[in-house]
Amino acid sequence: MNILGISAYYHDSAAAIVCDGDIIAAAQEERFSRIKNDASFPQSAIEYCLKEAGLEVADLDAVVFYEKPFLKFERLLETYYANAPKGLISFFKAIPVWIGEKVFMKKNIKDGLKKIGNIDSKKTKFLFPEHHLSHIASAYFATPFSESAFITLDGVGEWATSTIGYANGNEITITKQTNFPHSLGLLYSAFTYYLGFKVNSGEYKLMGLAPYGNINSDFYKHCLDTIKSKLVKVYEDGSIWLNQKYFSYAKGLRMVPDHKWGKLFGIKRRLPESELTQKHCDMALAIQTITEEVVLNMALEAKRLSGSNNLCIAGGVALNCVANGKLAEKKIFENIFIQPAAGDAGGALGAALAANYIYFGQKKSVSKNPLSGSYLGPGYITKDIKKMARHFKAVYSEYESFDTLAAKIAELLAEGKIIGFSQGRMEFGPRALGNRSIIADPRNQDIQKQLNLKTKFRESFRPFAPAVLAEEASKYFDMNKDSPYMLFVHKLKEEHRLKLPDNYENMDWKDKLNVPKSLFPAITHVDFSARVQTVDKFDNDRFWEVINAFKNLTTCGMVVNTSMNVRGEPMVCSPKDAYMCFMKSGMDYLVCEDILFDKKLQPDLPNLRKNTNDTLFTD
Repeated sequence: MNILGISAYYHDSAAAIVCDGDIIAAAQEERFSRIKNDASFPQSAIEYCLKEAGLEVADLDAVVFYEKPFLKFERLLETYYANAPKGLISFFKAIPVWIGEKVFMKKNIKDGLKKIGNIDSKKTKFLFPEHHLSHIASAYFATPFSESAFITLDGVGEWATSTIGYANGNEITITKQTNFPHSLGLLYSAFTYYLGFKVNSGEYKLMGLAPYGNINSDFYKHCLDTIKSKLVKVYEDGSIWLNQKYFSYAKGLRMVPDHKWGKLFGIKRRLPESELTQKHCDMALAIQTITEEVVLNMALEAKRLSGSNNLCIAGGVALNCVANGKLAEKKIFENIFIQPAAGDAGGALGAALAANYIYFGQKKSVSKNPLSGSYLGPGYITKDIKKMARHFKAVYSEYESFDTLAAKIAELLAEGKIIGFSQGRMEFGPRALGNRSIIADPRNQDIQKQLNLKTKFRESFRPFAPAVLAEEASKYFDMNKDSPYMLFVHKLKEEHRLKLPDNYENMDWKDKLNVPKSLFPAITHVDFSARVQTVDKFDNDRFWEVINAFKNLTTCGMVVNTSMNVRGEPMVCSPKDAYMCFMKSGMDYLVCEDILFDKKLQPDLPNLRKNTNDTLFTD
């Protein structure tokens, strides 16, 4: 069976291909179009997946879209009807798009595929699993588990906003479900909006801002009390109820009525790019606290209903790695797997897997690593890099031995250099896991500021993740399980921390930012936490070699790892993308496979700014 999965037309379009149960390829459309969170039909991603699988469109047994458009349209109509006459402007904007593009989804998909190749209408089936089934399948069928409890959490699919259930073999059973408009994802996005970040992409920023909140402050307590008394009821089984009096996403073009929230919380909505205050941090901490409570309640209910030792999680909220870390600490489940492409992009993979195992009935795989470390995107070879270098007249050094290059990289890192590291196949999902990464020395006090302001052109408060040798992780962090997908936050061990000032908890967030916190300041967040990636030699031998070379040189078995992109742009995909990002950011060196580029030796390209932050890209 050759099965193509597609997600599109909302945000973060993607394609994935599964052949005889093997996950062959998966990628987001944004990586090819260079439009962040691209929602268009994923033509380039589909072309890549077919090429990687050695197939034509006519070879496909099934094309699977990640949700049911008619059911989603039903929810849209019922919601507008229930809220009429409110939401009339939103209605007139949305309905033509739905009628013109989304209701006739099967035709639109066929038209999109015809631009790529001929369709065998007699052979190829077109399938439409429900949105949350695609989420569940993307996680469960990508594990070696023979059975597992599961939870999904996101904004909304057709009607469902979260589910709890149990999977066994090829069977998936949803036992509890919360429906629109009551949604943890939309609640979190409402605060994302009110704090001045962009919905569906700025949630990471809110999560990174929350630890700067003061749990002892009166405003934090006021926010927490207000959220629980006015906005949301949180039940023991993980379900929630949102007071729609204080939300407008169901009937309008905004997440919340700004004036009502202003009266509730006592502060106005923060405008994008405006100054952040301590009250904004306290508000972020309050909603993060609520989110962690709901996730924990859902996990406890999933355990109670299933009795399983395994848990799978997917949906956009599953990317909240702080909540994931708190859940892991509770040890409710022996094994927790979170889909690395947990959001809608991962729905493309889940749709294909659901068709393979549920519709076509292939026996579930028990492969140790069905996801191949999430390295499912395009790769390239030395010839491609040299072709790019000729185009830009770039100067480079080629290494015959990667061991020699790894040692060179280690030396440069120890000197405080910031290095782009592009190797092998691109990651599927929002995290760079060593193949499209920017790396640096975690011991360097200035690295966080340099990376944020001069390399990625983003907010100064945002933390960076450590990529640590898997065998060394427990030496640095309070953790006893691998974290290959950078989806769990863990605390740095006491012996690596520095003594904080006595008044630290009550400091303003900007003052906290500048306090040295550990021997590894570049990866230590304000609360001694870090979003850890464990690197196994088996999964990514080259990235492991670099970190190991750095350890041999410095005794430090980890590096800073962040995605190779600047603010407002997707993660790089091709050698051209990598070089352009390198030239217009504060990176000092770029490594593409066995080739090293030194910024100082490169030609001056007028269309690429070097080492500047004179323009902050808008999100």
